[in-house]
Amino acid sequence: MNKKIAGLLLTSALTVSLVGCGSNDKTNTANSSEPANVASDNASNAAAEPVELTFWRHDFAPEADSLNKMIKTFEEKYPNITVKMELIPNDQYETKIRTALAGGNPPDIMALDGPTLASYAHQGALLPLDDYMNKDGNKDDIAKPVLESLTYDGKIYAAPNNDASLAMFYNKKMFEAKGIPLPSKNPDEAWTWDQMLDAAKKLNDPTNGVYGWNPTPWGFAGHEGAPFSEMVFLWQSGGEILNPEMTTAKGFLDSPENKKALEFWGSLYNTDKVAPKELPQDAFANGKVAINIDGPWAFGALEANFPNFKLGVDYDVAPLWKDAKQVTPNGSWNMAITAKTKHPAEAWAFLNWVTGVEGSKQWYQDTKNLPARLSTAEAFQELKEYPMNIFVQQSAKYAHPRPVTPAYPAVSEAVRLLFEDVGLGGMNVDDALKKAVDKIDSGIAQVK
Repeated sequence: MNKKIAGLLLTSALTVSLVGCGSNDKTNTANSSEPANVASDNASNAAAEPVELTFWRHDFAPEADSLNKMIKTFEEKYPNITVKMELIPNDQYETKIRTALAGGNPPDIMALDGPTLASYAHQGALLPLDDYMNKDGNKDDIAKPVLESLTYDGKIYAAPNNDASLAMFYNKKMFEAKGIPLPSKNPDEAWTWDQMLDAAKKLNDPTNGVYGWNPTPWGFAGHEGAPFSEMVFLWQSGGEILNPEMTTAKGFLDSPENKKALEFWGSLYNTDKVAPKELPQDAFANGKVAINIDGPWAFGALEANFPNFKLGVDYDVAPLWKDAKQVTPNGSWNMAITAKTKHPAEAWAFLNWVTGVEGSKQWYQDTKNLPARLSTAEAFQELKEYPMNIFVQQSAKYAHPRPVTPAYPAVSEAVRLLFEDVGLGGMNVDDALKKAVDKIDSGIAQVK
């Protein structure tokens, strides 16, 4: 398990009470409507007096190092603007943000995990970025699914640092030993569920504690990593979680398509028993799982921790499986401007410095995070080649945003428990779906 990714995903699981905290004051229109021409290139002339911007984000050293470099170059270009970055431990980050919002003293700029956006936007805590994006944010350069994930109630509320995606990782030597043809590396040629199950049955070896297929990266984990991967099965089957207006799950989450997906999911654990209910430590690298699901961050972790388990020799990567549709998840960390900032133009100048066309290239060079901008994907040859091209093309062509709703905490928890109930507990699918629908609709009602 990649502890950094799991830790960051954990912060997405906000309680629905977030919507009630902080100011519901959406009257910062005077600030938000300051002339857009004081952004970006003219930011140094935006005020006669020096400006200090506060910027909060979760603590992760490699990304903080990159940001420190960009802060330095930004301050050199705009000497009247100082950016004070505060790094907050992952497990304390959302609590500190909510507390600051409730007290009316949030930072000017904040890091924002995708699923939390609607909750903050709904309470009036974020500044809409549409005017800035339309002027010099190169909005068309952001992958469409990423932009959708940053849009709530018709307005854009954040700019992306990067994206996230998942793919099929498989033990090449195990496939070859069983005479199983290797999956295609073409991002448009994903294996079907039936192909996956057929291979998983052949690879399954209970005597030696080897499972054929682990369909969720961290097993039945109690954080956002679980629903991040599990929702994909619903979308791949042709289902949805909420209605288009995002006012109810009834008639959508409990659709025949989703029932089929959950029955298939349950069979992996309880009938065919090719998936582990308890995921062994480092199961894929240790040869306890033949087919795994993971993201591009896995390459660095495997290389660092298992240097003898090599890409192209011991394992390979293929596009994420599909059913009626080819769908992958998306959404990662972003930057937003808080509604109470007194310096919106300067805040946008810095935000755009980091997340804009050139900043995104620097960010990828430093972090190797999957880019959210199309121009970054074009700028690096390695992103056009195997294996990274799989993640890049999936992100651009097949990604599906998680529901952008202030009730997302209820959605996330309900989906996580739904897959647990069916996979771990063997609950009747109809009963599990009813339980999940009721939980989500109750969460939506609380938001209203």
